[in-house]
Parts: sequence; C-alpha cells; structure tokens
Amino acid sequence: MAERDDEQQPAEEPTQEVTGEQGEAPLEEDSEAHLEEHPEALLEDLRAKADENWNHYLRAHAEMENLRRRHEKELENAHKYGLEKFANELLPVIDSLEMGLASIPDDDGGSDVAAKTREGMELTLKQLRSAVEKFGIQPVEPAIGDTLDPERHQAMSTQESTEVAPNGVTAVMQKGYLLNDRLLRPAMVMVAKAPADS
Repeated sequence: MAERDDEQQPAEEPTQEVTGEQGEAPLEEDSEAHLEEHPEALLEDLRAKADENWNHYLRAHAEMENLRRRHEKELENAHKYGLEKFANELLPVIDSLEMGLASIPDDDGGSDVAAKTREGMELTLKQLRSAVEKFGIQPVEPAIGDTLDPERHQAMSTQESTEVAPNGVTAVMQKGYLLNDRLLRPAMVMVAKAPADS
C-alpha cells in the first residue's frame, strides 16, 4: 500500500501542475479575448487623443503666429506714428511762421530790417519744413477748385460761387498735415455752393 501511496503522489503533483496551468489559461484567454474584442475601441480612443493633441498644437501655433504678427504690427506703428504727439505740437509753430511771413509786406519801402527779417523767417521755415518732412510729415494743401475731400478737408463754411463748382474749395484757411499717410490735422477750407439765383 505504501507503494501505491507513493505512486499516487507523483500522480497528484502533475495534476496540480495541470490545474495550475489550467487556472492560468482562463486568465490569458480572458485578456486575449478582451484584446480581440476591443482593439478597435482602443485604437479609436488613441486616435481621438492624438487628434485632440494635434488640434491643441495647431491652435497654440496659430495663436503664437497671431501674437507675433500683432507684435510686429504694433512695433511698426510705434515707429511709424510715434512722433504724432510731437508733430501736433510743431504744427502751430509752422503756422505762426507762415502767418508772420505773410504779414511782412513785399514792398517794404527799402527797409533793410524788414528784408532781413523776411529772409531769416523764410530760412527758418524752410529748415523746419525740411526737418519734419524727414520724419514723414507732409502738408495737405488743396488747390482752389479742388473737390472737397472729407477724409482730408474740413469745411468751415460755404460761399456762393460761379467760378468754382459746387462742393469745390474756394479758399484754404489753414493747411492740413499727414504723418506717414495718417491725418494729423485736416485742411480747413471754404467750400463753394451754387448761387441762390440759379
């Protein structure tokens, strides 16, 4: 009997090993079955996450490009129009010199003082105009008969006229100025209207 017990024991051990292998086999089969059942779902989930990350990247990249462009534009405008306040302060000085020159009579009766004053003011005005032109400041000087441009002219009053077409400039009261194509000050003008009797 003892021999039979010994014979049975080895027989039991392989049975336990087989049972262990059989116990593990269902786990492996479950995970393989799970992978076989859901690989598309897993793949779709990974694709959705990849698409989401790609969209986040594209949005961040676009935002950075927009910020870069906006910064460049603001920097360009700062360089281009940074003198606007200073230029507005210079315009009355130019106006005063022009009015001063206009007040000196052409025929001064041979007075040397008036001639030298005129010459000095003309040179000063020429230098000032040259200096402001270097920085992009240009005058807006409509000619008599030009059509009123509401973008650059300010109509101060109207005047009946047969010589100038209606809505045309009959007189310039004050010149306007541009800074790099941006209006600093409109030209103040008088505008023609049709005579009342026509």
